[in-house]
Amino acid sequence: MAECEPLLVHVADEEQPELVVARKSTGAPRIASLDVFRGLCVFLMTFVDYGGSILPVIAHSPWNGLHLADFVTPFFLFVAGVSLALVHKKVPIRVEATRTAIQRALKLFCLGVLLQGGYLHGVDSLTFGVDIERIRWLGILQRIAIGYFVAALCEIWLPCQRWRGEGFFRKYIWHWSTVLLLSAAYLGLSYGLYVPDWQFQELHSSPNLLLAKDVNVYTVKCSVRGDLGPACNSAGMIDRYVLGINHLYTKPVYRNLKDCNLSKHGEVPESAPAWCHASFDPEGILSSLAAAATCIIGLQYGHILAQSQDHKERLQNWSIFSCSLMALGLLLACLGIPLNKSLYTISYLLVTLASAGITFCTLYVLVDVYSWRRLTFVLEWMGKHSLSIFILVTSNIAVIAIQGFYWGAPNNNIVSI
Repeated sequence: MAECEPLLVHVADEEQPELVVARKSTGAPRIASLDVFRGLCVFLMTFVDYGGSILPVIAHSPWNGLHLADFVTPFFLFVAGVSLALVHKKVPIRVEATRTAIQRALKLFCLGVLLQGGYLHGVDSLTFGVDIERIRWLGILQRIAIGYFVAALCEIWLPCQRWRGEGFFRKYIWHWSTVLLLSAAYLGLSYGLYVPDWQFQELHSSPNLLLAKDVNVYTVKCSVRGDLGPACNSAGMIDRYVLGINHLYTKPVYRNLKDCNLSKHGEVPESAPAWCHASFDPEGILSSLAAAATCIIGLQYGHILAQSQDHKERLQNWSIFSCSLMALGLLLACLGIPLNKSLYTISYLLVTLASAGITFCTLYVLVDVYSWRRLTFVLEWMGKHSLSIFILVTSNIAVIAIQGFYWGAPNNNIVSI
């Protein structure tokens, strides 16, 4: 693999790669805006998780459309791609680098299964354990692991041309070819697969433990091709066939649609359409193709960061890149491809990527150009410890710890108020 710029070194950390841009003689400070951006992702995740129930406008959109929470996962994928361009800048042994990438991806994937697979029961039931027949295999960390691994393989194994004298697009033509291939596969499966009618069972626990559980059988009428609705899309069909409906997310956000008539207690009435009772995974197999493309495009932002030492040149390239992606994404949305996080549509991919690029440009100007680090030191600290904070938030350990302090009775605590 041709080296495009020899003046970069990196310091790798087991939990999260930490990067340093080096000069010939003296070491330059690390790119602080990367940590700030990563910390912003963690902050947004925490904010929408705990504030979404109070302010529904910031929670995930029930289906089509964009809310604040819908930007979190693409932002994580984007910053993972940017960091990869620095981590794998010098690859003396490709096989060893691939082995390291596999190990890190597996660690993230297994950690995601532990945190979001159903093993931890949350603050309302301080218990643990999960039926292996109903464990959820995919989730946010698993999606990041898949995107990271695909982008890492591209960076390690795909050839590149020299930075000078070649157009930026032509230099990484194999990376862009991979993005186009993933996008084409996603579009082909989304619009080309025929989705037949399908059935599923919903179990209801009986009040008498000695009796068998009640079972409701639902039938969803589809017999359609290219549908992007919650009932008959190809993404859900692929997950049901490959993973099994019992291994999907049991509380999909589309239950907040008016059609499902969700109660205040989060229960779906029997009068609701059959698909409202079904499980659906927003981090499913098909949408992971588009998510991997997100990480690879983020990698291109990292290439600009790694191979240009001039602030103006970096910002100019990033701005052109982001505006182009935004314009293309909005055009596709106007042409009928909805902005949909659950399906990770191509328009959603482009618009959220452009938003991540614009946000990163803003943070880069504030933090690395003007050195306003006092304004963002909390986010920078969160970014340096992003995985630890992610674990504390996702596992509810932080909330449980706070809930443990009460006055008079266990229900009198800050969490319950």
